[in-house]
Amino acid sequence: MPSPTTEDSAPQPAGIVERLVRDDTDRKRFLKMAGGAGAASFGAFVLAACGSSSKKATTAPATASTSASTGVKGDLAILNYALTLEYLETEFYGKVVASGLFNGKTGALIKDFGRQEATHVEALKGAVEKLGGTPAAKPKAKFPISSAGQVAQLAYTVENLGAAAYLGQAANIQNPEVLASALAIHTVEARHAATLGTLVKKPVTPQGAFATPADMSTVLAAVKPFLA
Repeated sequence: MPSPTTEDSAPQPAGIVERLVRDDTDRKRFLKMAGGAGAASFGAFVLAACGSSSKKATTAPATASTSASTGVKGDLAILNYALTLEYLETEFYGKVVASGLFNGKTGALIKDFGRQEATHVEALKGAVEKLGGTPAAKPKAKFPISSAGQVAQLAYTVENLGAAAYLGQAANIQNPEVLASALAIHTVEARHAATLGTLVKKPVTPQGAFATPADMSTVLAAVKPFLA
């Protein structure tokens, strides 16, 4: 397992994901950098966004030490990306429960999903800290909560997006423990989505036999309307 970076040297993405969501220039810059290099380029982007010397990072010799450091930074960035999405999901379910639109078995199910998303938040925060990073700040969120049918459809969409987001980053994760944690959450997101699919009479496997991953551009564009 790579040696953790110190908190001072680790990326501080408490706002970088929101910045990517809100700023088309930053998003395009990220996508250009990340196009063919996965987590390593993501780590370089985070360093640049935080004011570190990107020239030094990109021109340093490719030693085992610098490679390990880049891998940790990339994993931290992905973890904080996932954490931001989980914050939003937790906030969403909290608002749905508070709305009182659901009761009985469906209401209990929604509460269970909310508790599980909150557990994901704590697990991801712990993973970030274990690698020596600082967990992303919780973003301010807004969700349209108008009717039970509308909310159930939105929940189905949100959960499918979450599952696709984890799948989209799986190949970029360097640390086997981080990958195992991400996949453990991914499968729960997918099960949430499938359960909600039965509720709203939508396909439980929208893409058929193989799930389609979502790249960061797709996910960021989808969550942008939910940031206050």
